[in-house]
Amino acid sequence: MGIKDDIKAIQARDPAAPGFLEVCLAYNGFHAVLIHRMNHWLWGKGARTLARVLANIGRIFTGVEIHPEAKIGKRLFIDHGIGVVIGQTAVIGDDVTIYHGVTLGGVGRADQQGQKRHPTILDRAMIGAGAQILGDITVGHHAKVGSNSVVTNDIPDGATALGIPARVVGGDDTARGYGMPSRAEMEQITFTIDCIVREMGNIKRELNIAEEDCAEEKPKPKKRSGPKAL
Repeated sequence: MGIKDDIKAIQARDPAAPGFLEVCLAYNGFHAVLIHRMNHWLWGKGARTLARVLANIGRIFTGVEIHPEAKIGKRLFIDHGIGVVIGQTAVIGDDVTIYHGVTLGGVGRADQQGQKRHPTILDRAMIGAGAQILGDITVGHHAKVGSNSVVTNDIPDGATALGIPARVVGGDDTARGYGMPSRAEMEQITFTIDCIVREMGNIKRELNIAEEDCAEEKPKPKKRSGPKAL
Protein backbone atom coordinates (compact mmCIF):
# COMPACT_ATOMS: atom_id res chain seq x y z
CA MET A 1 0.00 0.00 0.00
CA GLY A 2 2.83 2.39 -0.87
CA ILE A 3 2.52 6.06 -1.70
CA LYS A 4 4.30 5.46 -5.02
CA ASP A 5 1.66 2.92 -6.02
CA ASP A 6 -1.08 5.45 -5.26
CA ILE A 7 0.60 8.10 -7.38
CA LYS A 8 1.22 5.73 -10.28
CA ALA A 9 -2.42 4.60 -10.16
CA ILE A 10 -3.60 8.21 -10.42
CA GLN A 11 -1.24 8.84 -13.32
CA ALA A 12 -2.55 5.75 -15.12
CA ARG A 13 -6.25 6.55 -14.63
CA ASP A 14 -6.32 10.34 -15.06
CA PRO A 15 -6.63 11.39 -18.74
CA ALA A 16 -4.78 14.60 -17.84
CA ALA A 17 -1.62 12.47 -17.48
CA PRO A 18 -0.19 14.40 -14.51
CA GLY A 19 3.45 14.21 -13.52
CA PHE A 20 4.65 12.55 -10.34
CA LEU A 21 5.31 15.84 -8.54
CA GLU A 22 2.01 17.30 -9.76
CA VAL A 23 0.06 14.50 -8.08
CA CYS A 24 2.07 14.91 -4.87
CA LEU A 25 1.47 18.65 -4.60
CA ALA A 26 -1.78 19.43 -6.40
CA TYR A 27 -4.22 16.49 -6.06
CA ASN A 28 -6.46 16.96 -3.02
CA GLY A 29 -7.97 13.49 -3.44
CA PHE A 30 -4.48 12.03 -2.99
CA HIS A 31 -3.90 14.20 0.08
CA ALA A 32 -7.25 13.10 1.55
CA VAL A 33 -6.32 9.42 1.24
CA LEU A 34 -2.95 10.01 2.91
CA ILE A 35 -4.56 11.88 5.80
CA HIS A 36 -7.18 9.14 6.18
CA ARG A 37 -4.58 6.40 6.45
CA MET A 38 -2.96 8.22 9.36
CA ASN A 39 -6.35 8.82 11.00
CA HIS A 40 -7.42 5.20 10.47
CA TRP A 41 -4.24 4.05 12.24
CA LEU A 42 -4.94 6.41 15.16
CA TRP A 43 -8.54 5.18 15.35
CA GLY A 44 -7.33 1.60 15.56
CA LYS A 45 -4.98 2.55 18.40
CA GLY A 46 -7.86 4.04 20.39
CA ALA A 47 -7.06 7.72 19.79
CA ARG A 48 -10.52 8.32 18.38
CA THR A 49 -10.97 11.95 19.37
CA LEU A 50 -7.62 12.91 17.85
CA ALA A 51 -8.47 10.96 14.69
CA ARG A 52 -11.80 12.79 14.34
CA VAL A 53 -10.16 16.20 14.90
CA LEU A 54 -7.49 15.51 12.28
CA ALA A 55 -10.15 14.20 9.89
CA ASN A 56 -12.01 17.51 10.25
CA ILE A 57 -8.82 19.45 9.57
CA GLY A 58 -8.23 17.28 6.50
CA ARG A 59 -11.77 18.00 5.31
CA ILE A 60 -11.15 21.75 5.57
CA PHE A 61 -8.00 21.54 3.46
CA THR A 62 -9.12 18.93 0.89
CA GLY A 63 -12.91 19.20 0.69
CA VAL A 64 -13.10 15.43 1.24
CA GLU A 65 -14.72 14.01 4.37
CA ILE A 66 -13.66 10.48 5.36
CA HIS A 67 -14.54 8.97 8.70
CA PRO A 68 -11.42 7.53 10.37
CA GLU A 69 -13.04 4.11 10.80
CA ALA A 70 -13.81 3.67 7.09
CA LYS A 71 -11.75 0.92 5.46
CA ILE A 72 -10.02 1.90 2.22
CA GLY A 73 -8.03 -0.46 0.02
CA LYS A 74 -5.08 0.12 -2.25
CA ARG A 75 -4.79 2.71 -5.03
CA LEU A 76 -8.02 4.62 -4.42
CA PHE A 77 -8.33 7.53 -6.87
CA ILE A 78 -10.61 10.36 -5.73
CA ASP A 79 -10.77 12.60 -8.80
CA HIS A 80 -11.33 16.33 -8.15
CA GLY A 81 -12.38 15.36 -4.65
CA ILE A 82 -14.57 18.26 -3.53
CA GLY A 83 -17.76 17.14 -1.80
CA VAL A 84 -16.87 13.45 -1.37
CA VAL A 85 -18.24 11.97 1.87
CA ILE A 86 -17.26 8.46 3.01
CA GLY A 87 -19.11 7.24 6.08
CA GLN A 88 -17.95 5.40 9.16
CA THR A 89 -18.64 1.78 8.22
CA ALA A 90 -17.93 2.13 4.50
CA VAL A 91 -15.57 -0.39 2.92
CA ILE A 92 -13.71 0.39 -0.32
CA GLY A 93 -11.71 -2.23 -2.20
CA ASP A 94 -8.64 -1.87 -4.41
CA ASP A 95 -8.30 0.28 -7.55
CA VAL A 96 -11.62 2.09 -7.03
CA THR A 97 -12.28 5.44 -8.73
CA ILE A 98 -14.57 8.00 -7.09
CA TYR A 99 -15.45 11.37 -8.61
CA HIS A 100 -16.42 14.60 -6.85
CA GLY A 101 -19.70 15.00 -4.97
CA VAL A 102 -20.09 11.30 -4.17
CA THR A 103 -21.64 10.19 -0.88
CA LEU A 104 -21.15 6.76 0.62
CA GLY A 105 -23.87 7.36 3.18
CA GLY A 106 -25.39 5.43 6.03
CA VAL A 107 -28.99 4.40 6.48
CA GLY A 108 -29.81 3.37 10.01
CA ARG A 109 -31.59 4.24 13.23
CA ALA A 110 -30.16 5.54 16.46
CA ASP A 111 -30.64 2.10 18.07
CA GLN A 112 -28.44 0.46 15.40
CA GLN A 113 -25.15 1.77 16.69
CA GLY A 114 -22.21 -0.53 16.01
CA GLN A 115 -23.85 -2.12 12.97
CA LYS A 116 -22.71 -1.71 9.38
CA ARG A 117 -24.83 0.95 7.73
CA HIS A 118 -22.64 2.22 4.88
CA PRO A 119 -21.86 0.75 1.43
CA THR A 120 -19.19 -1.71 0.35
CA ILE A 121 -17.46 -0.81 -2.93
CA LEU A 122 -15.60 -3.77 -4.41
CA ASP A 123 -12.39 -3.75 -6.48
CA ARG A 124 -12.14 -1.60 -9.63
CA ALA A 125 -15.61 -0.10 -9.28
CA MET A 126 -16.22 3.44 -10.58
CA ILE A 127 -18.61 5.91 -8.94
CA GLY A 128 -19.62 8.90 -11.08
CA ALA A 129 -19.81 12.52 -9.90
CA GLY A 130 -22.69 13.35 -7.58
CA ALA A 131 -23.78 9.74 -7.08
CA GLN A 132 -25.32 8.82 -3.74
CA ILE A 133 -24.70 5.25 -2.52
CA LEU A 134 -26.88 4.75 0.52
CA GLY A 135 -27.06 2.00 3.11
CA ASP A 136 -25.38 -1.35 3.68
CA ILE A 137 -25.32 -2.36 0.03
CA THR A 138 -22.60 -3.65 -2.30
CA VAL A 139 -21.35 -2.22 -5.57
CA GLY A 140 -19.71 -5.17 -7.34
CA HIS A 141 -16.32 -5.69 -8.95
CA HIS A 142 -15.84 -3.57 -12.10
CA ALA A 143 -19.33 -2.08 -11.61
CA LYS A 144 -20.06 1.51 -12.66
CA VAL A 145 -22.52 3.98 -11.16
CA GLY A 146 -23.47 6.87 -13.44
CA SER A 147 -23.26 10.49 -12.34
CA ASN A 148 -26.01 11.79 -10.03
CA SER A 149 -27.54 8.34 -9.58
CA VAL A 150 -29.05 7.27 -6.25
CA VAL A 151 -28.21 3.67 -5.39
CA THR A 152 -30.17 1.87 -2.67
CA ASN A 153 -29.76 -1.74 -3.83
CA ASP A 154 -26.81 -3.99 -4.67
CA ILE A 155 -25.16 -3.54 -8.08
CA PRO A 156 -23.86 -6.82 -9.61
CA ASP A 157 -20.29 -7.32 -10.76
CA GLY A 158 -19.52 -5.61 -14.07
CA ALA A 159 -22.91 -3.88 -14.28
CA THR A 160 -23.64 -0.24 -15.13
CA ALA A 161 -26.32 1.43 -12.99
CA LEU A 162 -28.00 4.73 -13.75
CA GLY A 163 -30.93 6.82 -12.56
CA ILE A 164 -32.99 7.74 -9.48
CA PRO A 165 -33.36 5.17 -8.08
CA ALA A 166 -30.48 3.54 -9.95
CA ARG A 167 -31.23 0.59 -12.22
CA VAL A 168 -28.89 -1.67 -14.10
CA VAL A 169 -28.82 -0.61 -17.77
CA GLY A 170 -26.05 -2.90 -19.02
CA GLY A 171 -22.41 -3.45 -18.32
CA ASP A 172 -18.97 -4.03 -19.79
CA ASP A 173 -15.32 -3.75 -18.80
CA THR A 174 -14.67 -0.30 -20.25
CA ALA A 175 -13.85 2.28 -17.56
CA ARG A 176 -15.59 5.38 -18.92
CA GLY A 177 -15.27 8.68 -17.12
CA TYR A 178 -17.92 9.43 -14.49
CA GLY A 179 -19.22 5.85 -14.70
CA MET A 180 -21.39 6.67 -17.68
CA PRO A 181 -23.04 3.93 -19.76
CA SER A 182 -21.91 3.17 -23.29
CA ARG A 183 -23.54 4.68 -26.38
CA ALA A 184 -25.21 1.33 -27.11
CA GLU A 185 -26.68 1.20 -23.60
CA MET A 186 -28.01 4.76 -23.89
CA GLU A 187 -29.52 4.00 -27.30
CA GLN A 188 -31.30 1.00 -25.78
CA ILE A 189 -32.75 3.19 -23.02
CA THR A 190 -33.88 5.79 -25.56
CA PHE A 191 -35.42 3.10 -27.77
CA THR A 192 -37.35 1.68 -24.81
CA ILE A 193 -38.71 5.11 -23.85
CA ASP A 194 -39.73 5.81 -27.48
CA CYS A 195 -41.59 2.49 -27.60
CA ILE A 196 -43.48 3.35 -24.42
CA VAL A 197 -44.47 6.78 -25.76
CA ARG A 198 -45.70 5.29 -29.06
CA GLU A 199 -47.64 2.57 -27.25
CA MET A 200 -49.33 5.12 -25.00
CA GLY A 201 -50.35 7.06 -28.09
CA ASN A 202 -51.87 3.91 -29.62
CA ILE A 203 -53.78 3.17 -26.41
CA LYS A 204 -55.20 6.71 -26.33
CA ARG A 205 -56.36 6.42 -29.92
CA GLU A 206 -57.98 3.02 -29.27
CA LEU A 207 -59.84 4.41 -26.28
CA ASN A 208 -60.69 7.62 -28.12
CA ILE A 209 -58.97 9.75 -25.49
CA ALA A 210 -58.20 13.28 -26.66
CA GLU A 211 -54.69 14.60 -26.21
CA GLU A 212 -54.48 16.93 -23.27
CA ASP A 213 -53.46 20.47 -23.90
CA CYS A 214 -50.17 20.95 -22.07
CA ALA A 215 -50.30 24.72 -22.36
CA GLU A 216 -52.06 25.76 -19.20
CA GLU A 217 -53.24 29.30 -18.80
CA LYS A 218 -51.14 31.16 -16.34
CA PRO A 219 -53.08 33.08 -13.71
CA LYS A 220 -53.05 36.79 -14.35
CA PRO A 221 -51.11 38.76 -11.75
CA LYS A 222 -53.28 40.74 -9.42
CA LYS A 223 -53.01 44.49 -9.67
CA ARG A 224 -51.53 46.03 -6.62
CA SER A 225 -53.39 49.00 -5.32
CA GLY A 226 -51.42 52.03 -4.27
CA PRO A 227 -51.22 53.29 -0.72
CA LYS A 228 -54.48 54.60 0.54
CA ALA A 229 -54.70 58.29 1.19
CA LEU A 230 -54.96 59.21 4.83
